Amino acid sequence: MTEITLLDGGMGQELVHRAGDRPTPLWSTQVMMDKPGLVSEVHCDFFAAGSTIATLNTYAIHRDRLAPFGIEDQFATLHAMALKEAQDGRAGAGRIAGSIGPLGASYRPDAHPTADIAVPLYAEVARGFKGNVDLVFCETVVSLQHTRCIIEGAKSAGAPIWCAFSVDDEDGTKLRSGESVQEAVQIAADMGAVAALANCSAPEAIPAALAEIAKAGLPYGAYANGFTQITNDFLKDRPTVDALSQRQDFTPDVYADHVMEWIEQGATLVGGCCEVGPAHIAEIAKRLRAAGHTIV
Repeated sequence: MTEITLLDGGMGQELVHRAGDRPTPLWSTQVMMDKPGLVSEVHCDFFAAGSTIATLNTYAIHRDRLAPFGIEDQFATLHAMALKEAQDGRAGAGRIAGSIGPLGASYRPDAHPTADIAVPLYAEVARGFKGNVDLVFCETVVSLQHTRCIIEGAKSAGAPIWCAFSVDDEDGTKLRSGESVQEAVQIAADMGAVAALANCSAPEAIPAALAEIAKAGLPYGAYANGFTQITNDFLKDRPTVDALSQRQDFTPDVYADHVMEWIEQGATLVGGCCEVGPAHIAEIAKRLRAAGHTIV
């Protein structure tokens, strides 16, 4: 059958649930600081469930996230901490992916800085990955400008770039900015990205997104979230994830149903984003093997 790359699930929300503390705007970074070793445990559990890639807990480690809390000077230390947690959690197996989340805020194309500010900041993150990761994820990309800036910055890692786009939950052919998914993916491909995915969007929106992503001719796939919706409260400045709620129908079986449909559509890179835990990944792995696919 087909070789499928099985990604991990949502590190940030898994950490928040396991920590049991009220979320802060620093999100998964705060948990990593407060509870050393917990990130490694989550990586280990995702690998045990069947994933083959550990995504670094670096999505939210940006200077603009740290500065309001007076910890910008810990930027390099936190990135090193995330790398060590992933190395410990993979126990010698699997690949490591550096994660570059959006500047400004997630899902907010209006909050993204201009290219002269954004590209150097993305490049600084990417340089920290150089020689330490197998690939770089540009995650939750929501506009054409965001695409250009993050890909340009990510090149500094000297590693293969996978670009993941967050799409409109009701119309998967559009980015959160309202711009064309197909155009964004083509920009990423032209700039050197070697894979394209849809991420952190409702699973129901993914099929339409994949149809557009496939047109660029890159390996493609998806990892959706399990939120009911992206609320207005979460789109305010420095939000916390308790402004979002988990879907009640988001069981491992239900999510695996979605993922297997994406694979039938041609996806070869699948996993999960926020609210996708090890149990979801384990169910996907079981379905893949039962269908005769090879997990790579």
